[in-house]
Amino acid sequence: MRENDMLEKEEIFSKVLRAGRRTYFFDVRATKADDYYITITESKKFTEEDGSFHFKKHKIYLYKEDFGAFAEILEEMTSYVLNHKGEEVISERHQKDFKKEYGSDKPEGQRSSFTDIDFDDI
Repeated sequence: MRENDMLEKEEIFSKVLRAGRRTYFFDVRATKADDYYITITESKKFTEEDGSFHFKKHKIYLYKEDFGAFAEILEEMTSYVLNHKGEEVISERHQKDFKKEYGSDKPEGQRSSFTDIDFDDI
């Protein structure tokens, strides 16, 4: 591998955000023309039933000409979410061991309050 190719792969500046099963890597990299761009990589850990694990990664390349619009839209989107849903994290409700505190704790086979109509009755 040529020296130029190796330099292109090096991070100029990096930050890491660990967020539960996800890790976000923010890297400043250099193009062949020695201009800078940013990569944002999401790495998510998946554990198999046998205890082994693997990572899935997704990467975004962000170039200087898009920084302003990207930052503006990101700010607008994050503000929208926080203004409409607050800062409380509710995604835990979707975890396997989440126990619902309200609603349908009815025994199996018990019907809801709606009327069951058979189309043959109509």
